[in-house]
Amino acid sequence: MISRIILAAGLVASAITMSGSTASASDPLAVAQVWNHNYAMNRPWHGNYYNQNYGQPLALVVPPTAHMRQTYSWGVSQNKTYPIYHQFGRSAGSPANGGRGQFQPTPLWPSHTDQFGTYYVRGPW
Repeated sequence: MISRIILAAGLVASAITMSGSTASASDPLAVAQVWNHNYAMNRPWHGNYYNQNYGQPLALVVPPTAHMRQTYSWGVSQNKTYPIYHQFGRSAGSPANGGRGQFQPTPLWPSHTDQFGTYYVRGPW
């Protein structure tokens, strides 16, 4: 827990100090931003499940400084940390085909947090 706090504080401090400088190839934050952009251009922001309240995947908008998400699984430990690739923008639309036709509902006995149909997307501000 302490290492995560230290890592988060280091990322915030480096982002503040580098906000006025130009990005270079040796800048790890700039490289990560390029990777996130390339990944987001080729993959959808949502997964295979829809949110039961809305009938389509739900985008949970998080601050643009958030870069990682935690997923949990019941049973044998499959808890993992993933990067948040997608950034919300004005051109972001709802999933194709309007929802339920291509997505699965939440199972009666969900075994993973990805099965609830809520997916993280970084905010534009």
